[in-house]
Amino acid sequence: MTEPALSTPTDSTAADDLLRATQGDYELEERSSLRRVAGLSTELTDVTEVEYRQLRLERVVLVGVWTEGSSEQAAASLAELARLAETAGSQVLDGLVQRRPRPDPATFIGAGKVDELRSAVLATGADTVIADGELSPGQLRQLEEKLKVKVIDRTALILDIFAQHARSKDGKAQVELAQLSYLLPRLRGWGEALSRQVGGRAAGGVGIGGRGPGETKIELDRRRIRNRMAKLRREISGMKQVRATQRSERRRNDVPSVAIVGYTNAGKSSLLNALTGAGVLVEDALFATLDPTTRRTSTSDGRTYTLTDTVGFVRHLPHQLVEAFRSTLEETADADLLVHVVDASDPFPEDQIKAVRQVLVEIGDQHDGRMPQELLVVNKTDAAGDLQLARLRHLLPEAVFVSARAGHGVRLLRERIATLLPTPEVEVDLLLPYVQGSLVARVHGEGEVLSEDHTPEGTRMRARVGAELATAVLPYAMVGAPEENGAAH
Repeated sequence: MTEPALSTPTDSTAADDLLRATQGDYELEERSSLRRVAGLSTELTDVTEVEYRQLRLERVVLVGVWTEGSSEQAAASLAELARLAETAGSQVLDGLVQRRPRPDPATFIGAGKVDELRSAVLATGADTVIADGELSPGQLRQLEEKLKVKVIDRTALILDIFAQHARSKDGKAQVELAQLSYLLPRLRGWGEALSRQVGGRAAGGVGIGGRGPGETKIELDRRRIRNRMAKLRREISGMKQVRATQRSERRRNDVPSVAIVGYTNAGKSSLLNALTGAGVLVEDALFATLDPTTRRTSTSDGRTYTLTDTVGFVRHLPHQLVEAFRSTLEETADADLLVHVVDASDPFPEDQIKAVRQVLVEIGDQHDGRMPQELLVVNKTDAAGDLQLARLRHLLPEAVFVSARAGHGVRLLRERIATLLPTPEVEVDLLLPYVQGSLVARVHGEGEVLSEDHTPEGTRMRARVGAELATAVLPYAMVGAPEENGAAH
């Protein structure tokens, strides 16, 4: 048997160089190639198992561009897109992500990768491609021409989910306004085939006899959309006045308000139910509830306040939705306290917090930068592991850890909310006759009772109340009490 010849050092060096160069080419090719994200397929044997799917499911392929962060964050973003697609009523067949410094301005993923994506579409039999980002009108047109299937982006997908889940007249109007704002610059059709109305030297001096039948079809569509948007803005403005009146009534009665904000599916509705017994719909789905719900509750010392469950946020929340839901989100800016709910079971809760705070900053900019105090609440502790909870306790030392479903930590949360709520500013010493039971009830409901005693003459109370209530109880203030002067002022 012949021994293999030993290579000389020179041969070995050349072989190593060739190997490194080849590996470099492979690494470069791998970095720029489309990568499959495992675990996104949602093929079903029984379609009735999934809600929101009453018609034939659209078969979709997801595609994303990974520009920053880790590969795990890119995969998590595409997994979230898959959940959004399922919520909208589709069947996810495949998911692809490409590493690029920035999205391609023409086709989002680059002309060469479009061919690979087309092969994936043909292999899976998909009829829709969903991009994990907002596509420009040009990118949308180019992709549809090359892929030969319908292409939508993340913004259109979220708008579609909102349209499915809006129930109130206000919510439907706001979603329609957001959809029209998104659609207006993306109108396409046969408008170029119809001639325009011209005259004189217009259009190259066609002049008399060159006038066409009128505006193009696309111009008519644009005008109808603008007219509809103007009508919706007027309707939403009228609804805004109703909510402003309700808020002013609460402020007049010195009723503090707490707004529950957070990422979609973080458990805001569950927390509202745990704190107030509101009975709001609770669903393990993205954007299950859109319309805000307000309920009254009280602290352990008897002070009444309101809790409002607001619409959930998501990464890259479309700016059209923020603009359209501005009147609803004003509940957040006008609240006395924000309860920011975080999902402890999410693999990247820090990204959730960042996404929510970005939207809150945008809302605050519309209200002169004023935002109320924030209380972080880490929910779903029963679904998170011990290591994850330890990491979050170190990362968020001021947060309250609860499980709205199991009831753990809810009592502590009530106490924290009570300590952070604004207290009435006027201290009064009163002797209320027993016939003034309504005033006693108002002091209990709107103020903070420091002491109470029942005497033969009436109910003796020391309490802190708001300025409006202090004026109402002034005739019953104890003569010579130091608080009387404060109440009079």
